[in-house]
Amino acid sequence: MMPAEAPRNLAELALHSAAQAPDKVALRVPVLGQFKSVTYAEFLVRMRRMAAALQEQGLQPGDRLAIYSENCVEWALADWAAQSLGLVVVPIYPTLPPDQAQFILNDSEARVVLTGSAVLNDKVAGRTAARAMRLREDPVSLAARAEVLDLEDTAWRAGIAQIKESDPATIIYTSGTTGTSKGVVLPHRGFVRLVQAIRETIDLGPNDTFLCYLPISHVFERMAGHVLPIGLGATIGYAQSLTTLMSDMQEIRPTVLLAVPRFLENARDRIIDAANKQSPLRKHLFHLMIAQGTARFYGRPAPLFGLLDRLVGEKVRARFGGRLRFFVAGGMALPKHVADFYLAFSLPPLQGYGLTETYGPCSVNLPGNNRPHTVGPPLSTVEIKLADDGEILIRGSSVMDGYYRLPEETAQALDSEGWFQTGDIGKFDGDSLMITDRKKDILVLGNGKNVAPQPIENKLREQLHIAEAVLFGDSMDYVCALIVPDFDRLKSYAAQHGLGATDPVDLVGLEAIRGLIKSEVQSVNKGLADFEKVKRFELLNHSFSVDSGELTPSLKVRRKVVREKFQDIIARMQR
Repeated sequence: MMPAEAPRNLAELALHSAAQAPDKVALRVPVLGQFKSVTYAEFLVRMRRMAAALQEQGLQPGDRLAIYSENCVEWALADWAAQSLGLVVVPIYPTLPPDQAQFILNDSEARVVLTGSAVLNDKVAGRTAARAMRLREDPVSLAARAEVLDLEDTAWRAGIAQIKESDPATIIYTSGTTGTSKGVVLPHRGFVRLVQAIRETIDLGPNDTFLCYLPISHVFERMAGHVLPIGLGATIGYAQSLTTLMSDMQEIRPTVLLAVPRFLENARDRIIDAANKQSPLRKHLFHLMIAQGTARFYGRPAPLFGLLDRLVGEKVRARFGGRLRFFVAGGMALPKHVADFYLAFSLPPLQGYGLTETYGPCSVNLPGNNRPHTVGPPLSTVEIKLADDGEILIRGSSVMDGYYRLPEETAQALDSEGWFQTGDIGKFDGDSLMITDRKKDILVLGNGKNVAPQPIENKLREQLHIAEAVLFGDSMDYVCALIVPDFDRLKSYAAQHGLGATDPVDLVGLEAIRGLIKSEVQSVNKGLADFEKVKRFELLNHSFSVDSGELTPSLKVRRKVVREKFQDIIARMQR
């Protein structure tokens, strides 16, 4: 039965798609190493049964339900079921340490927290007012209760019809790169409007297949890889794990893949490393393919592209399942050399821009008009303008209502006319937006010069042996950098040059390694103004990680944490 009106809330999106094509495959779910297909009609039944299990817990419309779990189909079903009952879902990254998870549970006033494993359950059970319940893999889990419970369908649908588009659907906590995490209140309205806007803007529909592997806890995957496919009537395949991702692609054969830059960089590096181990002829053809494919994309002569694409390009595309139309890249800036690599193989990454406060996407490049140095034109759900200092301001139906229980912070972020102050600095190239830096990240040197660190950091990360770079320079006479080397490549370099070191601590202490990194820093410096050049740097002997606090769960660098943890090294560079 189809809803009488166009969808107004998240649950109605699912009802609408199921009514349009009940026998269409909605989900492909891993079961004991195989993928089981779930039709839209079956998806609705599983969603309704999960709603019955949630209702059994005594939850009422407006109550907060937290989900603290790794990705799994039960995560998705619990979310959809909660939306059908008017609950407010609070996702928690499974990688968050106990104190941060407990903070979110307390701050959101969650009544129940669904945990994805015994380990996660132990981190929160009995430590907050939220009642912990296993999501799956337990005899009394929510999924187990859903096997034996159900709701009367007419009454369930009548309850869905009472959920208003202005009702909150979720509270997503920011990653805390600049301070304490804040709960972003997102009503149903923005999700529904974004599905409509994306459908009208990009050629996406029921014939597309998405592969879910990024954390559903993050707004990017939640909107574009979880809500959007169901709203389109498309198919979602669930990766078994990150370690099986490439083999899962062969089975799911996605047409659209959401990706963060680190995934694209790592996949590119693996493909290049494998090609470099081939025979001299195959290696030559591979690199010639990159040159010809890049030339073709940018409108330069590429007479050998067709032949090379058949010999080389098809094999590279096969690694991603062979049907991929494009990546959607978000989360942070995608380095140009990485974008060009995929463009050469006709696997275009469509860069977009958005924040938790804007439900994720508010601008995105288009398949027929991909300008990889930009994040594309605004979607129809928002207006975007620049403040006098270049800060990006956003207003529209896909902007948050505010921060949960934080009226002062909300008033600072949303002005009286509804413009959200993003804290990002940008400019327009035609109708396409370009992100140039974070407002709070701008370095003010001792001589008064302002330096935008992100473009320089991105250029440093493009170097072969540099994995991460963080710039400093406030009140200093020059710019300096903390550099995390690419340790795998350093090991290869050391072996090739007989340096006799493999441990990161030993590697960064070698003068030859320091000289190698110095040459790459100098290569970047050649394209910078004198006051922007990195005059001093120090090498760290370990990678940044979420567990050690330097990275957010979405793999953004926490500058404040890095500055505090390595203040002695930074001070040494100032002398």
